[in-house]
Amino acid sequence: MTQASTMRAIAITQPGDPDVLQPRIGPLPAAGPDDVLIRVAAAGVNGPDLAQRRGHYDPPPGASPLPGLEVAGVIAACGKTVSGWREGDRVMALTNGGGYAEYVAVPAGQVLPVPQNWSLAEAAALPETWFTVTQTLVMRAALAPGMTVLVHGGSGGIGGAAIQICAILGARAIAVVSSPEKAAYCRALGAVASIDRTREDLIERVMAITDGKGVDRVVDLIGGDMAATNIDLSARRGHIVQIATLGNASATISLRKMMAKELTLSGSTLRPQDAATKATIAARIRADLLPALNSPEWIKPHIERFPLDDAAGAHRLMETRGHRGKLVLVTAFGAAGDGT
Repeated sequence: MTQASTMRAIAITQPGDPDVLQPRIGPLPAAGPDDVLIRVAAAGVNGPDLAQRRGHYDPPPGASPLPGLEVAGVIAACGKTVSGWREGDRVMALTNGGGYAEYVAVPAGQVLPVPQNWSLAEAAALPETWFTVTQTLVMRAALAPGMTVLVHGGSGGIGGAAIQICAILGARAIAVVSSPEKAAYCRALGAVASIDRTREDLIERVMAITDGKGVDRVVDLIGGDMAATNIDLSARRGHIVQIATLGNASATISLRKMMAKELTLSGSTLRPQDAATKATIAARIRADLLPALNSPEWIKPHIERFPLDDAAGAHRLMETRGHRGKLVLVTAFGAAGDGT
């Protein structure tokens, strides 16, 4: 495949507000022997990108300093040890950084095929959230059929992924939302019930929905005071998965309540995980979750598209928390493609 020697990318000129995201021209990334080089059609926008832009989430050693943790596009080149992929394959991938660009190098173990009948822009909205939820809720918290899962921020990227993964694996997701429109969106994704946090008591509603038992798993992105609430609404031997701390990074909780209920509270971040761990997560997604996405009846997440050069606009919208689904940045190559 013929490729350019330079590319357009979005750089963080200094920590700050969205306007510090600026287009730059630079060399293509170097792909190692275990990597594939992807010509990017679209890149997803995620919470960690906002944290990195603000100066609060440094890339791990050896990773690209450019933002962007998920992409979809076409393989432009394969490293000499890579098998199972070839130039021209349509793929989506979890990156280690550098996704806000026209090309990105990605370890081959973090690459997945684009689901059937999905555009590249739609596929770009999947990897970071699906890897995150698979790592935390599915693998670490041992999600199982029949479990009830409370999903905070149900209409967002992480929340939507959690709802749909629960549906695939036979669990029942209850979405926490802030409007009737977001509740309807979560139900379309597969939530069995929703709770409007702006007008309903969270604990009372959970207990009513679960006949007083509480939920088996909690996916929380809030932190702060929500940590104590999560303990109160959890069932015996429940597991609270802390994925983000959008509310507050500190919390006061009752250890006695946790002990009495035999609860587990776990937290982790995805980006610092090593390549082997990320490849294991990818393999789990490919085996257990990806087949469902190939169904023509599958409900795709809502996405809003922005040109790559307007990364700042996407960040501004994401910071309002008024959107639903995912935001993606589309490159010139993606905009010129079919179905992007």
